[in-house]
Amino acid sequence: MIDLYTANSSNGQRAAIMLEECGLSYRLRKLDLAAGEQREPWFLAINPAGTIPAIVDGDAPGGAPLPLAQSGAILLYLAMKTGRFFPLDPALRAQAFGWLMHAVTDTAAASMTIFLLQNYTPEKSEANVRWFEERAVKFFRVADGRLADHEYLAGDVSIADFALYPLTAVRRPLIDRAGDLPHLARWAAAMAARPGVQRGMQAAA
Repeated sequence: MIDLYTANSSNGQRAAIMLEECGLSYRLRKLDLAAGEQREPWFLAINPAGTIPAIVDGDAPGGAPLPLAQSGAILLYLAMKTGRFFPLDPALRAQAFGWLMHAVTDTAAASMTIFLLQNYTPEKSEANVRWFEERAVKFFRVADGRLADHEYLAGDVSIADFALYPLTAVRRPLIDRAGDLPHLARWAAAMAARPGVQRGMQAAA
C-alpha cells in the first residue's frame, strides 16, 4: 500500500494522477497547509523539506517502507515500479524525460511564482504577475509546438503528459486568454477525458 500526502496543488494532483493511472492502491492523506500541518515533526520525518506531495511506499523494493518526495521523482518511481507510462524506446524515453522536466521545472516554476506573487509576497505588483504570466505562456507555447504534430508529448501518453496536465488545468484562463495554443487545448481536452486523470485531479482537489 502507498500512502500519498498531498493538498490542493498541481504538484499534488500530478502524483495522484499517476497513482490512479497506474491502478495502484493508495491511502490519501490531505494536509492542511494553511494550518502548517506540513511542518509538523511526523511529516518532516517523511519529507524534511515540508512540501507536498510525498509518498511512503510500504511495498518498496528491499522490503522497507520507502518515503519519497518531489512530484517528478514520484512519477518516475511509480513508472519504474509498474512498468507503465515509461517509454521503452530509448529515444522516446529521453524525450519523455525532457518534457517531464519542462513541466516540473520551467512551467511549474512560472506557475508557482504567479501564485506566490498574487497571494504571499509582502508587496503586490501587477507588473511582476504579468511578467511571469507571459513566461508561463512562453513555456506552454513550447509544448503547443510539440503537440502540433504529436498526439502526446513523447509517443503514447506518459509521465510527461501527467506532469504537464495539472498546470494547464490551473492556468486554463491564462491559456484561453493567450488565444494561440490550439494544440495544447486539444491535448488538454483529451487528457481531461481520461478517467484516471479525473480521479487524480479530484483526489488532490
